Amino acid sequence: MKALILVGGFGTRLRPLTLSFPKPLVDFANKPMILHQIEALKAIGVTEVVLAINYQPEVMLNFLKDFEEKLGIKITCSQETEPLGTAGPLALARDKLIDESGEPFFVLNSDVISEYPLKEMIEFHKSHGGEASIMVTKVDEPSKYGVVVTEEATGQVEKFVEKPKLFVGNKINAGIYLLNPSVLDRIELRPTSIEKEVFPKIAAEKKLYAMVLPGFWMDIGQPRDYITGLRLYLDSLKKRSSPKLASGTHIVGNVIVDETAKIGEGCLIGPDVAIGPGCIVEAGVRLSRCTVMRGARIKKHACISSSIIGWHSTVGQWARVENMTILGEDVHVCDEIYSNGGVVLPHKEIKSNILKPEIVM
Repeated sequence: MKALILVGGFGTRLRPLTLSFPKPLVDFANKPMILHQIEALKAIGVTEVVLAINYQPEVMLNFLKDFEEKLGIKITCSQETEPLGTAGPLALARDKLIDESGEPFFVLNSDVISEYPLKEMIEFHKSHGGEASIMVTKVDEPSKYGVVVTEEATGQVEKFVEKPKLFVGNKINAGIYLLNPSVLDRIELRPTSIEKEVFPKIAAEKKLYAMVLPGFWMDIGQPRDYITGLRLYLDSLKKRSSPKLASGTHIVGNVIVDETAKIGEGCLIGPDVAIGPGCIVEAGVRLSRCTVMRGARIKKHACISSSIIGWHSTVGQWARVENMTILGEDVHVCDEIYSNGGVVLPHKEIKSNILKPEIVM
């Protein structure tokens, strides 16, 4: 089987992290976002992954070469010269996706994190015999999204309602599809939307089916949702009694710590924290609801909550970093500094307090 991952553009909503790496290579729970998906695809027997990309394909491919060998899966790029939306890239990658087997192929949105029940999705797709299957997830506030209206018993999609004013349902498109090759005949090579142009036509012919995603789902394309996504991801590790979760007297709630990270005396870490490879957390540090990326250093008695600390950054002694502060790569927060929601571009030194959320260039 094959799969296409829609990687797309610049990841502007996750700046300043995406100023250093393309978004799919930004770490989430101690590994690049896109690797969560590639590993899930590999696990159910996908042999080739095509990345639809219009930005820095060299960086992506060089990086993924290592994983290609480690995982034993072929990874190629299909590069757009102009943004083609969510359906155009499928037409562009047509020759890579179609082979003589006639097997359906997966399409995934690269921002989505979930438990990826792909095996169940294949069974669902085979059982209904339609042309396309989409994964849907139930949300509390459907008015913010496009809602998928389905027939309860079979999952057959009746229609799509964009940001409904009145309640029509609470299932939204989760950005994971399984499509027969015939779907490619419906897509022209031009900027076009699979959600707005392609799926409604298939639904009108009663050939589109939706499966409700079990477990958690999050689009982690922006900082607040990234932090929420980390909580849901760690929660799901907990439910599965994963050995990846850290334990000890200094750990509260769900925490993952890379084996190469060092943690000092008298720290209190958690809930919902990821500490990456090579990080150094000195004595008496307090961390909660945050990500500390590869090579970062948190000095004595610093306190960090609801924030993202970028690669190789340092947070000084007695500093306090909170309220969606995002430090880009190689940012240095001096001792005793307070940051309330500062968004700091790479290679900066912060010598004075950031009292209200602002961008520091």
